[in-house]
Amino acid sequence: MRAEIQAVADEIRSSLALLRRHLDWEKSLRRLDELNARAEDPNLWNDAAAAQEVMRERNRLDTAVNGYRKIEAELADTLEMIELAEAEGEAELVAEAEAKLAALKAEVAKRELESLLSGDADANDCYLEIHAGAGGTEAQDWALMLVRMYTRWAEDHGYKTDWLEESPGEEAGLKSATLKIMGTNAYGWLKTESGVHRLVRISPFDSQARRQTSFASAWVYPVIDDKIEIDIQEKDCRIDTFRASGAGGQHVNKTDSAIRITHIPTGIVVSCQQDRSQHRNRAIAWDMLRARLYEAELQKREAATDALNATKTDIGWGHQIRSYVLQPYQMVKDLRTGAETGNSGAVLNGDIDMFLEASLASRLKGVEGNVSDLD
Repeated sequence: MRAEIQAVADEIRSSLALLRRHLDWEKSLRRLDELNARAEDPNLWNDAAAAQEVMRERNRLDTAVNGYRKIEAELADTLEMIELAEAEGEAELVAEAEAKLAALKAEVAKRELESLLSGDADANDCYLEIHAGAGGTEAQDWALMLVRMYTRWAEDHGYKTDWLEESPGEEAGLKSATLKIMGTNAYGWLKTESGVHRLVRISPFDSQARRQTSFASAWVYPVIDDKIEIDIQEKDCRIDTFRASGAGGQHVNKTDSAIRITHIPTGIVVSCQQDRSQHRNRAIAWDMLRARLYEAELQKREAATDALNATKTDIGWGHQIRSYVLQPYQMVKDLRTGAETGNSGAVLNGDIDMFLEASLASRLKGVEGNVSDLD
């Protein structure tokens, strides 16, 4: 077997060993056996909420354990195929097996990252808020582009999205929007996206076709379970009702069905206009506020509160986490990790996995990336 093939195989084996340690292999196997036994208990579904929690944990562990086993088996099969093909002089078959080896290398790297999504809320659904920065119509159009980017990313990964609130721009785009993204590890994958995003392009709203720089912020926080207790005093909150500003038919234009809750001690504001029922919007808004307060506590634990608050209060120069340059050249660059690509069109259509993976790996390993800005 050629040295370069052996080197790739050794690299995959090394990554599998790391993945096994991250999974705490023996403990995971014991826990999976326990969950499988509970899943077979006919009395489990007497408590639907508890049963769903058991099945979620079981499915997550089953996916991780069987994913490891599948890669391990495919690696052995592929190496055996290469040896046989080389012995028979089947160059085309060797090339096919080498391509499979490269795919396995990428797959085990992704599995390793997923195994590290072990935070209290990483497996949960998440809320995504987008806010336009200063700059009027241009910034508001950029906010809409970001919403579209994340929505398409969610669709590509089989996640569902619900629009909870939107505030349309005066001429185009969005002043703000809040979405709920639902699927396993939605928060874990998107949690590093909180921050300011910078766009450089020739503005379609400028009659002189000048190059413009616009800013919008993203804020990601987890949907939390009822088992996580967050104590909120109603006296600490201001509750306002208003008419929904987005599309929704005659009803939303005639009644104050939308709800805004301001948590006075922290200054956190949430709003919901998803439903025609004011009571339903109020319930969703309270859930969002609980989630925001929980996220704030998580950020304190990670000693990152100051930096994140800065990204919330100043959507502009000096706080961006990623730059999207469309003119005079094409480049998207993450300013924390140095990850970059010239295919800006694909990124804006939701192909952001390379940035999510690089940022997550950097954050989990405590490595600071390249924070130099773009011209």
